[in-house]
Amino acid sequence: MPVAGMLLAATLGAGTYLVSRRETPASVSSSRSTEVGVAPGAQLDPDDIVEVLAADGIPAIDDPVFMDPADATWLREREPVIAVDLEGDARAYPLQILTWHEIVNDTVAGTPVVVTFCPLCNTAIAFERPRIGGEITTFGTSGKLINSNLLMYDRKTESLWPQVTGVALTGPQKGRSLKRVPVQIVSWGDFVAAHPDGMVLSRDTGHDRRYGENPYPGYDDVEDAPFLYSGEIDGRLAAMERVLGIEVRGDVVAFPYFRLQEVARGDISTAQASVGGDPVVVLWKAGTTSALDDAEIAVSRDVGAAAAFSRRVDGETLDFIVEGGTIRDRQTQSEWDIFGRALAGKLEGKRLDAVQATDSFWFDWAAFHPDTDLWHP
Repeated sequence: MPVAGMLLAATLGAGTYLVSRRETPASVSSSRSTEVGVAPGAQLDPDDIVEVLAADGIPAIDDPVFMDPADATWLREREPVIAVDLEGDARAYPLQILTWHEIVNDTVAGTPVVVTFCPLCNTAIAFERPRIGGEITTFGTSGKLINSNLLMYDRKTESLWPQVTGVALTGPQKGRSLKRVPVQIVSWGDFVAAHPDGMVLSRDTGHDRRYGENPYPGYDDVEDAPFLYSGEIDGRLAAMERVLGIEVRGDVVAFPYFRLQEVARGDISTAQASVGGDPVVVLWKAGTTSALDDAEIAVSRDVGAAAAFSRRVDGETLDFIVEGGTIRDRQTQSEWDIFGRALAGKLEGKRLDAVQATDSFWFDWAAFHPDTDLWHP
C-alpha cells in the first residue's frame, strides 16, 4: 500500500491537540446556538497547499462500469456507499472503490457529474462537471492537499479545486464555483432497499487494487490525529469526530454523529434546527460501517449514516420524531426513510428536499468553516 505508506511518513511531526468528546475547553463558549451565526468560510492561502504525490498518482475513474445490484456479491449489506439519485437514475459508488480512486467522472440522468471521496477527511461530495472553453471537463487528483483535503484539478485548465468548497483556488478558473449534486453515504443494504432498480459501480475499473481493503486502517480513531494537517484544531470536539455539516445562506452548523447516536431511539434519531432561517431535520440511522476503521471495510465498526433535509412539504413545516423504530412526522403520522421519502401515510410518495450537507471529520469541517456552530440535543 504505497500511497498509505507515503501519507503516514509525511505525517511525522505534525502537531495537533485533542479533547475528549464531552470536554469543552474553558476558552470556548459552549452556549453557541444553531439559530444564529454566520460562517464566511476560511481564507484559503495557496501557500498552504501540500504536495504529496504526482498528479494522477491516485488514478481517477474516467470510464465507470456499472452492474446490477444482484450481481454485486462482493458487497456486504452494511458497507458504505455514496448514493446519487438524479431524476430516478440511482447509482451507488462503494467506498471500498472510492478510497483507492477518490474521483469518478460520470454522467447521471444525462448530467455530467464528478463523484468524489477524500478519505483523509471522510468527505463524499458530487458536483456537476462544468463546461470550460465549450467542452465539458473531467477532473483528476492533483496529488496535492489543502487542510488535508483533496485538491482536484480540471483537465481543461489544470486549475486546482478544493473538494470541500468546490471553488477553484488557483489557475484560470480561480473563483469559479461548481454546482453541488446531493449525495449521501449510506449502507449498501439501505441503498438496494430504496433503489432496487439502481446500479452500482463495478470493480472493473481498469486498475488492480485490493478493493474491500482499507488502505488507511485505524485512521478514524477518535483519539488520533489527522494526516498532513498542521493547522489549529477547534477544541470543541476531537479532531477525528464525525460530523454532518450543513450550510444555508452563510449559516453553518455541524451535527456530531456521537450526539445523534446518543439521542437515538433504537437505531434511529432525528435532530431539528433552524439553519439560515430554514427548518431542517437531520436523520441518523445505525447500520453503516466505517470505510476507515478496520483493514477490511466489511467488518469495520458501525458508525451509522446521516442526511439532512428541509422540513417544509407543500408549504407546511413538519416535526419529525421516532416511534416504534420508524421516522414519523407529527402532523400527518406519515412514515419516512433515511432518504427523506414518505413510505406510508397521508404523504406517501412525497420526498423531502435535500439540504446541502457534508459528512466530514471535525478538524476538516472546522478548518473550512471556522465560524461553524455545533448542534446540541
